[in-house]
Amino acid sequence: MKDIRTLSLEELQNYFVSLGEKPFRAKQVYEWLWSKNLHSIDEMTNLSKELREKISQEYTINPISVDQLQKSTDGTIKNGVKLHDGLLVESVLIPTETRTTACVSSQVGCSLNCEFCATARLKRMRNLEVAEIVDQVALIDRQSKLYFDRPLSNIVFMGMGEPMMNYKNVVESIRKITKPDGMGMSPRRITVSTSGIPKMIKMLADEDLRVKLALSLHSAIEEKRNEIMPFSDKFPLTDIMDALKYWYEKTGNTVTFEYCVWKGINDKDEDIKALIRYCKQIPSKVNLIQYNPIGDGKYDQCNKDAEENYVRQLERAGITVLIRRSRGGDIDAACGQLANKSGE
Repeated sequence: MKDIRTLSLEELQNYFVSLGEKPFRAKQVYEWLWSKNLHSIDEMTNLSKELREKISQEYTINPISVDQLQKSTDGTIKNGVKLHDGLLVESVLIPTETRTTACVSSQVGCSLNCEFCATARLKRMRNLEVAEIVDQVALIDRQSKLYFDRPLSNIVFMGMGEPMMNYKNVVESIRKITKPDGMGMSPRRITVSTSGIPKMIKMLADEDLRVKLALSLHSAIEEKRNEIMPFSDKFPLTDIMDALKYWYEKTGNTVTFEYCVWKGINDKDEDIKALIRYCKQIPSKVNLIQYNPIGDGKYDQCNKDAEENYVRQLERAGITVLIRRSRGGDIDAACGQLANKSGE
């Protein structure tokens, strides 16, 4: 049967009218589904038993479930999430003293081929549906309240998959998460991370979602970036920058460049100077991400001197730079490590 959560509010209204019911029934059901994240039609207690039975004859709800939960020594929680068709993705709860962040997936596997990322080695099986994305957020919100006694504060689309390659469902899931008749979370606490697809960046800018944007950059030298992220040879850095400028003009939001520094790959002065030139073209900041090994030995975290050199030169150029330390590395939950590994 079809998942009732694939219906829009208008489609729900038409459905209830076809049953001889009042249109307001649609809003009641919509609230159960998207505000309360209910996974059982039978538990919609403001509907009559007869009506619930009618709905159940035509529609179902296909929720996600936690196949395996792992806890890191630093408090990070990784969920192995099973979908209704048996496929698996992973989502992560990252706690700090002031916030809890959900790192959610948008695809089963990934469409891209970044050399340093474990997820890229998985075949892309399919895009996640809107409800499957929202369910991850609702799940981690419950875990945040259970384990850390506070609601989820931030969301990053940095899990498995390239969000821009599942554009329609990612955008609609953000609307469900942020709208008052959905989860009601602030869009300014949501970051969409992309490897850089210019056309889709511009489309996202036109959506007026008020979310933040992060670009997985890793090198501002064209040839080097194409080696690190082979798919990017289709999307020149000049085209990406044009899209980022459009983003800033439309939204007024600063762009974050996500950047790993690897030993012998992008740890030289020429790499830093190229990054500075790229950053100077648009209001931006840089997150230097501690690399998390994926077992092939090709990419190794740079030494501390190289990292400090990046920070020193970026700050001297007037560019805000933050060092993002790895979280959840002991359970393969850190950035770039999500690959449905159980740790067993």
